[in-house]
Amino acid sequence: MMHRAGLPAREERLPRILFVTSEMSDFIKAGGLGEVSSALPRALRQSHDIRVLIPGYTRVLAGHNVTTVGRLNSAFGLPACEIGLIEKADGLIIYVLLCPDLYEREGSPYGDGTGNDWSDNDVRFARLALAAADIACGSGALSWQPDLLHVNDWPSALAPAYLAWREQAVPSILTIHNLAYQGLFERDRMPTLGVPEDAFQIDGAEFYGKLSFLKAGIFYASHVTTVSGTYAREITTPESGCGLDGLLRTRAEQGRLTGILNGIDESWDPSRDPHLAGHFDTEDLSGKRLNANQVRDAFGLAVSRGPLFGIVSRLVHQKGIDLAIEAAEAIVSQGGQLAVMGQGEGQFETALQDLAARNPQAIGVRIGFEEREARQLYAGSDFLLMPSRFEPCGLSQMYAQRFGSLPVAHRTGGLADTIQDGVTGFLFSELSVSGLMSGITRAFESFGTKRRLAAMRRTAMSRSFAWHRSAIQYGNVYSIMLTNRRNQLEADLT
Repeated sequence: MMHRAGLPAREERLPRILFVTSEMSDFIKAGGLGEVSSALPRALRQSHDIRVLIPGYTRVLAGHNVTTVGRLNSAFGLPACEIGLIEKADGLIIYVLLCPDLYEREGSPYGDGTGNDWSDNDVRFARLALAAADIACGSGALSWQPDLLHVNDWPSALAPAYLAWREQAVPSILTIHNLAYQGLFERDRMPTLGVPEDAFQIDGAEFYGKLSFLKAGIFYASHVTTVSGTYAREITTPESGCGLDGLLRTRAEQGRLTGILNGIDESWDPSRDPHLAGHFDTEDLSGKRLNANQVRDAFGLAVSRGPLFGIVSRLVHQKGIDLAIEAAEAIVSQGGQLAVMGQGEGQFETALQDLAARNPQAIGVRIGFEEREARQLYAGSDFLLMPSRFEPCGLSQMYAQRFGSLPVAHRTGGLADTIQDGVTGFLFSELSVSGLMSGITRAFESFGTKRRLAAMRRTAMSRSFAWHRSAIQYGNVYSIMLTNRRNQLEADLT
């Protein structure tokens, strides 16, 4: 049933949510957002009529039956596009923004695969955000109209702004998955993108002389969430606020900033995961040894009775890979081994390969990512290194704990919220090689006491990071936003 934008229909039905994302692991992902975009809408489906909007990348269209269900006109310098529909096997409905010139390219959602961003990313993602706003306003000839927009990170963050510039009070929630990526573009791009000149100010979309998609989203969204409670506090400080801490402090003071921890899906179960060389559970941990042997063989490591440390990560500065590189040979000198899987900045890839060449039986490196081997590495390792400089939520530490690998991690963001220090892993506070080594030393000590190691593994494996907990919290935020909107509309009528 169509209804006035922002006013939920009066008949009893589930709240309608349009979840807008630039990646989804069903099709394509570049990071944790892809995992969240696949799992969270599914976790919310029992209590919400939730649908996903994603650009029509080549990998989204490949192998899927896409039905055209709507069309959006061109606007400003943004091209017209069609809206396709994919219904997944479990019933989740995906709206696909069809615009071949913008989206049908080989590479990642954001660049050409060689580290270079697409030069027209401003147009590509403004088109996505405007499409979300259009759909929320009833455009596009769809038979479904959302009561609320849930947008994610800078690629869709302009959607709440487009609604505000049209004076459409549809509630919107922006989830910040990583504040460091803000979508910054030159001011002269504003006419092409449909950004009004009076929005280019501190109370708007301006950020140090540039147009910031993310700042616009934070400023105009009804509510802002981020992916852990600790990160929600950290981003209100100058140290972690990336220049947006003042605005975020204001949102926190207004009660409009909430931290909601991400979850992981039920496939992370070592007793039945088909990728593993051997299954195990809290009652019988012997299968970890089979997985450790498989990892050592795959990474060319020698047979060893010492601890196996793992890294599964993007190889970038944020992740503290430089600290891990400096600590690697100290691990080897104490009888440990290190297996690394990931890709990223060339300097780190080269440094890790050099380490492996110098220590071929103790350090193995796989540049790239493969799901099966990543799961085997979580299952086979004794400890997982995560010396991240900042970590909004992090998923690897959750995967590791479920698979009995104890994280050694910097006490920041979601790592602090999901690792029980000395119980399910080891946290260190000083961001330095010596800080990381303090955690590694504690890991070696626990490895030397088999009873303690087994107890920690069992406790870690028993932890639940199920998505239904996150879904309840998001549902509560949705409910507040929709209630506020209804109350405002009723007040306007009196």
